[in-house]
Formats: sequence, C-alpha cells, structure tokens
Amino acid sequence: MNRKSFELKLCFVLVCVIFAVFLGLPLGNLALKSLQTGSGLGLANYQQMLGSEKFLQAFGNSFVIASSEALITTVLAFFLAYGLHMTRLPHKIKEMLQLVIMMPMFLPSITYGFAVIYSFGKQGLITRLLDTQLFPIYGFWGLLISYIIYTLPPAFLVLYNAFFYIDKNFITVSKIMGDSAIRTFLVTSVRPLTGSLLAAFILSFFLSFTDFGIPVSIGGEYEVIAVELYMQMMGALPNFSSGSVIAVMMLIPSVISVALLRYMEKFNFRYNKLSRYEIQRSLVRDSIFTVFFAAVTLAFISVFAIMFIVPFVKSWPYQPVFTLDTVRRVLGDRALLDIYINSLLVAGITAVAGTVLCYGAAMVNARSDLHRYCKVIMDVIAMVTNTVPGMVLGVAFIFVFSGSSLQNTFAILIIANILHFFTTPYLMIKSSLAKMNESWETTGLLMGDTWLKTVIKVVIPNSKATIYQMLSYFFVNAMVTISAVVFLAGARTMVITTKIKELQYFEKFDEVFVLSLLIFLTNIVVKTVFDVLAEKEGFPLYKKVKKLLKAKEYSDEKFC
Repeated sequence: MNRKSFELKLCFVLVCVIFAVFLGLPLGNLALKSLQTGSGLGLANYQQMLGSEKFLQAFGNSFVIASSEALITTVLAFFLAYGLHMTRLPHKIKEMLQLVIMMPMFLPSITYGFAVIYSFGKQGLITRLLDTQLFPIYGFWGLLISYIIYTLPPAFLVLYNAFFYIDKNFITVSKIMGDSAIRTFLVTSVRPLTGSLLAAFILSFFLSFTDFGIPVSIGGEYEVIAVELYMQMMGALPNFSSGSVIAVMMLIPSVISVALLRYMEKFNFRYNKLSRYEIQRSLVRDSIFTVFFAAVTLAFISVFAIMFIVPFVKSWPYQPVFTLDTVRRVLGDRALLDIYINSLLVAGITAVAGTVLCYGAAMVNARSDLHRYCKVIMDVIAMVTNTVPGMVLGVAFIFVFSGSSLQNTFAILIIANILHFFTTPYLMIKSSLAKMNESWETTGLLMGDTWLKTVIKVVIPNSKATIYQMLSYFFVNAMVTISAVVFLAGARTMVITTKIKELQYFEKFDEVFVLSLLIFLTNIVVKTVFDVLAEKEGFPLYKKVKKLLKAKEYSDEKFC
C-alpha cells in the first residue's frame, strides 16, 4: 500500500468514525428511545402522540405557517433576483440591495422576533410613526413576517445565482417570434428556473418548519412543533419519550425536503453555451423595480433600525434620549463579556475544525483513487447531515452524552455545530477540488515529494479562496445558531444566543439588542476579512470565474 492510499484511507476511516459516533449513534439512540415503552419496544408513544390534539395542532400550525411563508418568500426572492439581473439600474443600487437582503444572515433568528415586536408592537417604532398598529404581532402574522425575513436571504441566493446561467438572448428570440411580454417572461425567465424556484420554496419551508428562535420570541399562543419539542424536553415537567417522538417526527419533513431538492435537479435547464447579453433600457420597467427595491429596502431597514436605536436610548419608548449607558452597562458586565468570549471561542474552533473535517472528506471524494463506495459514503454523510434539524441533533445529543465527560462542555457545542453545518462547506470544497488538475499529486511524486507534501504545497494553496469561504461560513453560522446549543449549553458554557434566550425570560430587551448588535458587527467584520482574503489569495480559477461573472460571459468552455 503506497503512502497516499494509506493516508486517504486513514482520512476516510476517521471521517466515518466521527460521524458514526456523533451522528449515527445519537440518531439511532433517539429512534430507539422513541420506541421504548413500559412493556418494551413498540409504537405506543407514537400512537399517543398522534392522538394528542395539542401535538396535531402544533404540527398543523407549523405546516401552514411554513408553507405560507415559503410561497411569499419564493415569489419575493424571484422578483428581487429578476430585477437585479434584468434591469439597467445603477450597479451601486443593486449592490446596496444585496447588502440589505443579506443582513439577516448575520443575526440569530431569535433577534428577528424581538425586532418585529419593537417595530410593529403597540409601542413599536413603525407603529408610533404611523400612529396605528398594522397587525397583531404575536402569533401567525408576527411569525410570518419574521420567517420571511429569516428565509429570504438563502432563497434569494438560490435564485440570484440561478439567473447567471440563463441565456438572456432567448428574450430577443422570443420577441422576434412575436410572443407577448407575459409569454416572453414566462418562457425565458420562469420556465428555465422551475427547479430553482421549487428549491427556494423547499429550502424556505424547511428552515421555517424547524426554526426555534423565532417562535420562542414572537409565537405567542400560536403553537408550533419546534416550541413543543423544547417544552417536552426542557419544560417544568420533561417528558423524554414524547420529546423523542416529536424529534423523530420532525425528521420526516426534513428528509422529504432534501429528497425533493435532489429530485428537482432534473428540472434545471442546461444551455450548451451562454453568451453575453446587453439588457435594453426600459423606463417603465426600471422605474417599477426602483420602487420595488426601495420598498424592500425600507421594509428591512425599518424592522432592523430598532436594533440600532434601543441600545443607544435611555428607555425605549418612554425616554428616547440618546445615551451610551446601556452599552456601557452591558459591555462592562464581566459575565456578559465572558459569554461573548465563549461565543468567539466556539465559533473559531468550529470554523477551523469543521473546515479540516470537510476538507478531508472532500479529498476522499474528489482527489482519491479509493473505491467508488468510499466516495458515495462521503456524499451520503453530507446528505444525512443536511436532513437533521439542529433541534433534533441537540435532543439526540442529550440522550447519548448526558452524564458523560462531554456534557456541558465547549467540545459538545463545537461538535454539534460542525455536524449541523457540515454539508454546505463540504460541497463547496468538493466542487473546488474536483476542478483542479488531477495530475498534481502524480507530478509531485515524480519530483520526489510525498503525497501529503504535495497537498500542503500545491493543493491547499490553490484552494485558499474556498477555504476562507468555508471558515467564514462555519464562523458566522456558529455565532448565530440557537437550535442545537439551546439544549447543550450549560451555565459555564453559555453562548450569546442562549444568553439572549435567558434575557428574554427576564424581559431585558435592551441587553438583547446590545448582544445582537455585537453578534452582527462581529460577523460583518469576520465575513469582510475572509472575503477580502478569498479574493486576494484566491487561486487563478477562482479569479477567472469572478471576472467572468462580472462580465456576464458564461460559456461552458470558459469555465473549463
């Protein structure tokens, strides 16, 4: 056995062992726990839960709100992406809109609920400006608005990227053939994006259905499945049997969502060649989208503006006088500062360790001569990880690791975060490695270098851009996540998002917004730094793709 084969097999075994211990074992134990009854194994727990009116109501509510939100978000995301690609608006305006849409990704979802409360509540900023409350914030409407804000960025990214691969010259062809404006729109913009539209809908549905942060802050009496799971596991009278059944039931929509996403790939169009196309000027079209973009920007800013106001006033809304007392008090609290440091520690180690794990798994898949089944197993691991909601993962960890040396440690938070966010970075680096020259390792061996030395000297430097993006992805998501860590963090290992959940209980919303602002600014700085490094240190192919994207020249030959 040569050294390369040995090292890759060792990497394959390590990845499999890690996921077997920290994903397979907890999920298997969770399924077993849900079947345990007083008389042995059986379906009694499921029969009892399915006969519970409260559970069925929560499950139905989750389905209704997630479906409604996903439909609205998909339509909104489509027209935002369409407007950015199909108008002649100034580039600066388009860049600003993208920044505004991406803003929620740098905040924990629990913050969205508080922002909506402080914007649309009886004493909210928008309510006071309009002198009327537009809608009742607790319950369906508050959840709907918050979920749209939460899921719009990822849905928008799916559709925005998909528009890059549409041949816009078909617009001219459609007009020459005498098609009406509506038919041209449907044939050249909607039909080619059928798969992406369905993917955006499913992604939005999945994120809403499994989210915990938003309903816990603004759900009110509108019970949803995520809160029901939390109450069963962490309520005054925990019921672990019911909790395990709910956790398993939450996996069903997740598995269906991922399966549908893979199925929808067959609907994606593939053009043999994508040529450059100059969008024609249209005063009516550009004016309409200018108003639309302004409305979306105003809506986002009006919701999140309160986050930048409350920390800097004496007492909102009763004493709206500028002061830094709240910020000083929060930042001067040693306990809160320690929690912030905990978050940085967990996010930093998650980013590094998660990137290393993803890189190893991707090397096995994209740059090894191991058996085909080894590569398939890596993809299966990524697919399974993508189907497990954070809350389910947290519950599964409780059952397996309670009483162990991992309980209430930073290590268990880091492991949960890595597993939770594994899929996207793995796919990023897998795609990057697959595009590189396959003969680099062979050339290195002929020159006397070991396989590992070639990887360190050649492969890794040529994938720096993707590595920086992976580090950024892990860090930002680890800073904002709450779904898994809410079950796993203890008093000593508390992170900012779990602290925000605690502050909500004591109604210390000024401190909530200060901590949210701290997360936001931290993530902005980290994302900016990594993006700059990715573009500066990126390998030639990365820079070439960036250049081609900006020039809108997308022929398949140019990407090879």
